[in-house]
Amino acid sequence: MAGMFDLTGKVAMVTGGNGGIGLGIAKGLATAGANIVVAARDEAKTASAVEAIRELGADALGLALDVADEDSVAETMSAVLDRFGRLDCLVNNAGIAVRKPPQDYSVEEWDQVMGINLRGVFLCAKAAHPTMAASGGGKVINIGSMTSLFGSDWVASYSASKGGVVQLTKSLGIAWAKDNIQVNAILPGWIHTDLTAAYEQPANSERNAFITSRIPTGRWGEPGDLAGAAVFLASGASDYVTGTAIPVDGGYSSY
Repeated sequence: MAGMFDLTGKVAMVTGGNGGIGLGIAKGLATAGANIVVAARDEAKTASAVEAIRELGADALGLALDVADEDSVAETMSAVLDRFGRLDCLVNNAGIAVRKPPQDYSVEEWDQVMGINLRGVFLCAKAAHPTMAASGGGKVINIGSMTSLFGSDWVASYSASKGGVVQLTKSLGIAWAKDNIQVNAILPGWIHTDLTAAYEQPANSERNAFITSRIPTGRWGEPGDLAGAAVFLASGASDYVTGTAIPVDGGYSSY
């Protein structure tokens, strides 16, 4: 049974993999045996993440990537293939949020969120498809959100983009099943990352307490809590699973 989750020799690329959820997933995949490509915009953070992954005994490569730019995506994919000759798993994790009431968004802010969170998933998955199909299959893991399932008055653009990620996941799962490419999504809940750090400030203590009170497990998640689901979806254990979305939120979305 343990062999079903073994990723030895596999190559996994994690966009936005230099911090938070992305790094937690990258470390989990590395621990399962995969070689890791960390693709993100902040080169200093990427270098630090690569070093941390190498300390786990995995080979790791850091690349600069703007997921919303088609040329950048193509260059990154080419670099991955030049180094490793293959790509077995793509984790579309890169994302941003703009927090304000929906009527206060500028069109530029809306487009920026959609560009990274949804267009970026499409561009990276599209770029990964040819090499995965040619090699006999692969795994695409898209990072959605609990707000893929319900709305939010404070991050409307983020919620809309993450809802789109789930629908895109279903569509790609159907379209690429014939290529033996499984496409699934993970929906994180309240996880301690830079994106959620504002909720931990004293000014938001009341909101933080309310959030925690609604989590059945009684705590916020850590980036490493996403690793198990990612290893499952990246491994042979999920070969008959596609087009689905798995909440990893301590039960929050079950309320």
